[in-house]
Amino acid sequence: MVQISRRRHLTIALNIILSALTLSVSPSSQAFAAGKTITAVMHSDLRVIDPGFTTAYITRDHGYMVYDTLLATDANFKIQPQMADWKVSDDKLTYTFTLRDGLKWHDGTPVTAEDCVASLKRWGKNDNMGQKLMDFTASIEHIDAKSFALKLKEPYGLVLESIGKPSSYVPFMMPKRLAETPPGQQIKEQIGSGPFKFVQAEFQPGVKAVYEKNTDYVPRKEPASWTAGGKVVKVDRVEWITMPDAQTAVNALQSGDIDFMEAPPFELLPNLEGNSDLKVEALNKFGFQNLGRMNFLLSPFDNVKVRRAALLALNQKDVLDAQVGNPQYYEFCGAFFVCNTPLASDVGAGDLIKGGNIEAAKKALAESGYDGTPIVIMAPGDVVVLKAPPIVAAQLLRQAGFKVDLQATDWQTVVSRRTSQKPTSEGGWNMFFTVWVAADVMNPIVNFSIGGRGKNGGWFGWADDPKIEELKDKFVRASSLEEQKKIAEEIQKEAYDQVIYIPLGQFTGKAAWRRSLSGVLDGPATPVFWNIDKPE
Repeated sequence: MVQISRRRHLTIALNIILSALTLSVSPSSQAFAAGKTITAVMHSDLRVIDPGFTTAYITRDHGYMVYDTLLATDANFKIQPQMADWKVSDDKLTYTFTLRDGLKWHDGTPVTAEDCVASLKRWGKNDNMGQKLMDFTASIEHIDAKSFALKLKEPYGLVLESIGKPSSYVPFMMPKRLAETPPGQQIKEQIGSGPFKFVQAEFQPGVKAVYEKNTDYVPRKEPASWTAGGKVVKVDRVEWITMPDAQTAVNALQSGDIDFMEAPPFELLPNLEGNSDLKVEALNKFGFQNLGRMNFLLSPFDNVKVRRAALLALNQKDVLDAQVGNPQYYEFCGAFFVCNTPLASDVGAGDLIKGGNIEAAKKALAESGYDGTPIVIMAPGDVVVLKAPPIVAAQLLRQAGFKVDLQATDWQTVVSRRTSQKPTSEGGWNMFFTVWVAADVMNPIVNFSIGGRGKNGGWFGWADDPKIEELKDKFVRASSLEEQKKIAEEIQKEAYDQVIYIPLGQFTGKAAWRRSLSGVLDGPATPVFWNIDKPE
């Protein structure tokens, strides 16, 4: 076999990419690209571009480029005005929102209160926090072109925190005609009011996604802070380039062929940190939670005894050692609501954080009635932090006596396929693994995976657990942190008992970029590309 040097691999890869870019760019776009352009390799390829259709973070990141939000969260965890200001009635039952001046959709039409009402209603059907807010909402109606009112059935303390939440699903605003897209369908246009415009003509899934500065965007006057403040765009163009091979992307970053890499492999971080031309930092300082999610609708995980046997078979150490390797970047954590937070608890975690218990898993599986049905596990190979967990889990489940069908795929296929409720013979699935940023799991209301709504608005896997939903209602009505802690512990106990999902530890990743870039922001929903500047 002919051996090709690493440098030669890089040259070939870059030539292929540059050829594809050249073929797809129109003359007008080529002229525009002569300005400042940031080239970035994100953690995943972008395929699903409707931020209300999936919780995948690459789609959320796309959403922040194109769309804007009514409210936003700053670095002090405070909710700030973004597209709108608000007032609350004395009885705490009516929230009135007023849009600020200068808001336009990318097609040039003005943003209206009717658009925002429709957008909130769409978000409220999909998002865990949105669903709970809608449970307490009597109505959302526009008052005039620039204002609308949200009226509650009873006081609810998380109205602003819900609408200003920083991560998936983000309540992005879009034109009414798009927000009224029927549930289960993706919107057909990418028309937002955000700081960048999506260049649909240059979108090539698997190759690149392109964004141009929205010259009509009027940023707020406040300094940028997390997802709040002034979204000032200082470059003309941002290109997300797909490089499935991490070593190739690292080489391209070091040589200056790309500017930014969101998720370098952990084992390559020492090399990057030793390069004086690069900056390497954790942008999401609160880290990520691993989890394994089962499909409650299909055999064998429709049987709680089988789910419990799987829980006994898995352990955090094996997953984190394979996924991250360096204990400097990870920690064992049995808390559903993240360790080192007010709601942290290890109640119910058992052997999960102690190395697992294969013998107990074998015994539980033998007593569960498991009939040997193969467990279809989706195993994406193109996202660094998502490669190891399904492979390790498959090995541990086999040791416990499960039959496992580990199906190699890519992450965007997982994102699309996990929406299917069909049998495995028709493209369905039994288990997948993912990560959440800490901000998305820190309490029972924001945590998607902890829901128990089943087919009626539940997250992929469709856990049906009315007790959890009742406890979540108690949580939002709690009048003190101590009461919230007690209820959160009850929810965690129930979640472990029913194996709503399996928390598989926490880790912190780092991003890397050329020191020629300035203004890179941190936060729980990074990276964002406003505020970043680059020399000519």
